[in-house]
Amino acid sequence: MKTGINGIELIKKYEGFMSKPYSCPAGVPTIGYGATYYPNGNVVKLSDEPISKEYASELLADMLGSYERAVNRYVTSDITQNQFDALVSFAYNLGNGALKSSTLLKKVNANPCDENITYQFSRWVKAGGKKLEGLVRRRKEEAELYFS
Repeated sequence: MKTGINGIELIKKYEGFMSKPYSCPAGVPTIGYGATYYPNGNVVKLSDEPISKEYASELLADMLGSYERAVNRYVTSDITQNQFDALVSFAYNLGNGALKSSTLLKKVNANPCDENITYQFSRWVKAGGKKLEGLVRRRKEEAELYFS
């Protein structure tokens, strides 16, 4: 599967667009819509030049491939497009390793309709050890997309 428009819009909404590099709440240099590296594999540095919205969308599309492959590889149950999109958004924000080791993934694989999945999304709301309201809202919206 590939990320649909609902997933892309959710990621863009919560990542936000920043033309100039910045440190995300976890302290990682980031640019565009949450990009931490470029297609050539170089990591984003705070000294990098600003980018356009168009290039940021290209970076997002390029980065999505890694997260789509992970969701396709790790999810063993049949899921809908919205469920896939929600899981890609989760992995894009937290990393493929977090998805792979999560109870969320275990619940999805055991029963993709398990109501406890909403709770599993809600557990991932901290960055740098601090609970962030933006992550609370993002996880809530990911869970809503997952069950829509």
